[in-house]
Amino acid sequence: MFKGHPKGLYVLALSNMGERFGYYTMLAIFTLFIESKLGISESQIGQVWGIFLAAVYALPLIGGFIADRLGYGKVVIVGIVTMFIGYTLLSYPPAGTFLLFASLFIIALGTGLFKGNMVVLLGNLYEDEKYRKLQDTAFNIYYMGINVGAFFAPFAATGMRNLFLSFDNFVYDARIPRLAHSFLKDPSSLPAESLNELTQIAQTQTGNATVDLITFCKSYLTSLSAAYNMGFVVAAAAIVVSFFIFISFRKYFKHADYLHKKSTQSGAKIELTPKQTKERIIALILVFITVIFFWMAFHQNGLVLTLFAKNYTVGIVSRLNYILFDLPALISLIAVIMGIIFLILKSSTATRRIIGLILAVVGAIVLYFRYSGFQETHRIDPETFQAFNPIFVVFLTPVVVSFFGMMMRKGKEISSPKKIGIGMLIAALAYVILVIVSLIGKDGSMLDSPKHIFDTTKGSVSDVLVSPYWLISTYFTLTIAELFLSPMGLSFVAKVAPPNLKGLMQGGWLFATALGNYLSGVIAIPYRNWELWQTFTLLVITSLISAVFIFSILKRLESATKT
Repeated sequence: MFKGHPKGLYVLALSNMGERFGYYTMLAIFTLFIESKLGISESQIGQVWGIFLAAVYALPLIGGFIADRLGYGKVVIVGIVTMFIGYTLLSYPPAGTFLLFASLFIIALGTGLFKGNMVVLLGNLYEDEKYRKLQDTAFNIYYMGINVGAFFAPFAATGMRNLFLSFDNFVYDARIPRLAHSFLKDPSSLPAESLNELTQIAQTQTGNATVDLITFCKSYLTSLSAAYNMGFVVAAAAIVVSFFIFISFRKYFKHADYLHKKSTQSGAKIELTPKQTKERIIALILVFITVIFFWMAFHQNGLVLTLFAKNYTVGIVSRLNYILFDLPALISLIAVIMGIIFLILKSSTATRRIIGLILAVVGAIVLYFRYSGFQETHRIDPETFQAFNPIFVVFLTPVVVSFFGMMMRKGKEISSPKKIGIGMLIAALAYVILVIVSLIGKDGSMLDSPKHIFDTTKGSVSDVLVSPYWLISTYFTLTIAELFLSPMGLSFVAKVAPPNLKGLMQGGWLFATALGNYLSGVIAIPYRNWELWQTFTLLVITSLISAVFIFSILKRLESATKT
C-alpha cells in the first residue's frame, strides 16, 4: 500500500494532516460553543452550522479558479495564512457576535484557498506514467492523513475545555448551557422541576448551598465559552505546523506545482477535443449532484449526531467502556491491535514481527496501568464520539484498499463511480441503525421526540438514554461508506478533470460538498420537530435515492474515464 509512491505524497499528506487537525478541533466543539456563547435554539445552530460548512466547501470553487491562473502552491500558502488569522480571532474570548461570524468567514475563505488546491498538487504528482496506477491508493493514504489529524482533534478540544473550566472550579455538564440561557432570559419560563434541577447543579458545581443562580449562570457560561476559545488556540497552532511542513519540504512536490499552459515542460501534456472536454465536465457534474446527499448525511457528525450524543446517549460509562473514550488507553489498545496484526500476517517480515511484538507488549502494559487507575464509572463528553470516525478510517483504509486490490487481481475491478454508488448504499445502512434505536429506545420504549424534550426545557437532555455503542456502530458504518466514496471521488475528479480546469473541477467537487453541508444544517429543523426515527429515515431515503441515480448513469460515468 505504501510502496512506490513519490515523497511528495507524504509531505502533502502531513501538511494537510496539520490543517485538518486544527479544523476538526474547531468542528468538534463548534455546535457546543455556539450554544454556550449565543444560547440560540438547535434549529438556529443548525443554520449557522450549515452556512459555515457550505462556505468552507463552496469557496474552493473560487480558490481553484484563482489557482488555475496564479499557481496552486502560492494560493495554498495564502490560504494557510488566512486560516491562521481566522482561528486567532476566534480564540479571542471577549469577541462579540460580529467578530465571531467574521472569524468563521475568514476560516472558510482560507480553507477555500487551501483545500482543493492541495488535492490538485497531489493529482499532478501522479500524472507521471510510472505512478498513474497508484493514484487511487495515494488518495487513500492522503485521506488517512486527514483522519489521523481528525482523530486527535476531539480529544484536544475536550481536554482544553475541561482544563480551562477547572481553572474556574467548574466541571462540564451538558445540561447547563440550555438551562442557564433560559433562566437568564426569563427566570419564570423554567418549570419548577427544571428550576430545582438548575439549583442542584449550581450547588454541586460551587459547593455553596445558597448560591445565587444569576451569578452562577453568567459565570459558568462565560467560563465555558472562554474554555472553548482555548480549543481554537490549538487549531491556530496546528495551522502553523502545517505551514512549516509545506514550506520546508516543498522540493519534494515542487515539480507538481505547474499550470496547464506550462505542462508541456513537465511532460504531462494532455490535449482533449471540445467534445471530450464536454463529456468529462458533464460526468463530473452528475457525480457532484450525487454526492450532495452523501455529505448531507455524513456531516451530521458535528450536528445531529453530536446532539444525539448529548441528548440521548448515556453520559456515564463503566471503566471497561471508558477505554474507548480515554486517549492514552485508546492509543494503547490500538497499539495492541496493530501489534497482533503484524504478528499474525503471513506477509510480515521478521522486522515487522519484532515491531508487532513490541507494540503489543508495551501497549498491553500501558493499557493495564491506565485501566487500573480508572474509577468504577466515568463521565464521557458528547464531542468525543467524533473521534471514532477518523480512527475507523485509519484502521479500515488498509482493509478497503486490500479489498479493491483483490477485486482488481481477480479481473473484477470496481470503477470509481461504482464505488461511489456502493458508498451511498452503505450510508443508508448507517442511518438504519439509528432508525432502529429510535424505535426501540431502551427497554423497548420509543425515544422521546426532541420537541417534547425542548418543550419541557430540561436542558435538552432526555430522561431515556441509550448505550454509546449505537452511535459507535453508526460511525463505523458511515466510515466504510466514506472510504468507498470520498477518496474515490477525489481520485475520480483528478482523473477526469480537463487539464486546464483541474482547480476549478476540484472546487466543483467541494462546492457539491458545500451544498450537502448546508443541507446537513437544515436537518436540524426536522430533528427538532419530528420524531427521531422520522429524521433518520429521511437520511436513509435520500441516500438510497442518490445510490439509484448513480447506478442509473454508471455507464456514462465509466466511459468518461476512458475518453
